[in-house]
Amino acid sequence: MKKDIAFEMATSSIRFGHGVTREAGMDLVDMGVNRVMVITDPTLSALPPVATLLESLAGNGVAYELFDRVHVEPTDTSFQEAIAFAREGEFDGFVAIGGGSSIDTAKAANLYSTYPADLLTYVNAPIGKGEPVPGALKPLIAIPTTAGTGSETTGVAIFDLVEMKAKTGIAHRRLKPTLGLIDPDNTRTLPPAVAAATGLDVLCHAVESYTAIPFGERPLPQRPLLRPAYQGSNPISDLWAMESLRMVREYLPRAVADPDDEARGQMLLAASFAGIGFGNAGVHLPHGMSYPVAGMVRDFVPEGYGSDHPMVPHGIAVIVNAPAVFRFTATASPRRHLAAAKALGASTSSAAAESDAGAVLADTIIELMQRLNMPGGLAPLGYGSGDIPALVAGTLPQHRVTKLSPRPAGEEELSALFEDAMRYW
Repeated sequence: MKKDIAFEMATSSIRFGHGVTREAGMDLVDMGVNRVMVITDPTLSALPPVATLLESLAGNGVAYELFDRVHVEPTDTSFQEAIAFAREGEFDGFVAIGGGSSIDTAKAANLYSTYPADLLTYVNAPIGKGEPVPGALKPLIAIPTTAGTGSETTGVAIFDLVEMKAKTGIAHRRLKPTLGLIDPDNTRTLPPAVAAATGLDVLCHAVESYTAIPFGERPLPQRPLLRPAYQGSNPISDLWAMESLRMVREYLPRAVADPDDEARGQMLLAASFAGIGFGNAGVHLPHGMSYPVAGMVRDFVPEGYGSDHPMVPHGIAVIVNAPAVFRFTATASPRRHLAAAKALGASTSSAAAESDAGAVLADTIIELMQRLNMPGGLAPLGYGSGDIPALVAGTLPQHRVTKLSPRPAGEEELSALFEDAMRYW
């Protein structure tokens, strides 16, 4: 097998600052956009961030229609609803305001209204056909209100494929938003529990991208266009990942404790930093294992999300797997695991050997989970050992991310990882 010889960095333009939401209308005028679809969720649609955005659009003469039916943790059905709205509206631009669910929904609406196709056409193989995005998309401005997914920087859109009870997604550089407006004012209404869960997603994005297989270990693509968005760890992604981990250490507990603290804005920035990192390097097993954890939920209803149905928020679904995974993967790259632990504040001077790397990193993450009142594993989410075969079956097709693990994990290894993740305390 010929191995890859290069990595390619791609990210959205981003603008950071208090009040930049008010600039969206001017940006759209400068882009030549006259009519936009504004995409958000029903809770946020009644809150100040959306009001500020709509005032900016109206004040600059940009016509819009509001789609406020985004499903938190979107499904194939909710994607299709937004896609139908986009096709009927004949928009020449999109604005997403909200968490990753809103931004990912906007990416799908933009793609499928511009290049109509069956939903599975662009969905990652082997679940979908994995066809590349055929060409340029319409302008999309992404305005995050949660400090977690980094979706404003990436070409990835994730959703629940309900029939399979698993998450999957679409990944291509052309899905990236044109511009991300990162406005700290928009996080003040974020409930503390949501700030905690989304912040831990930032942590996982950073550690997973930093510990993913090196880009030079991937197969060489036949054409540069076929080089995947998730290419493996590389020197540029490493810089963004490590800085975001240092920011998580310093700011996440403060951001959860006080919505008016500067830490909320810094966590927004950390999410974008991690997004630039993992949007090019990729994530691996904690994310791959999270998809069936979210998709198979029975009766867990999270605090702070205002949900009227059972759901496992993405950040929780990922973090409950992380300690078990990093104990397992550390043997493949112990120095990187120790470096990640140190960035998160662990004292690595007492580590007797590199063989301690997995335990040091796992213990550091568990301590932060406890501090932020996270569930202590899969069991508090309603899972037991009897669910492991189905959880494994839901993870195995997630090749886009699982193959980036520094240590291969097949059915036997995944079963052991899910068992280890059942309860940490």
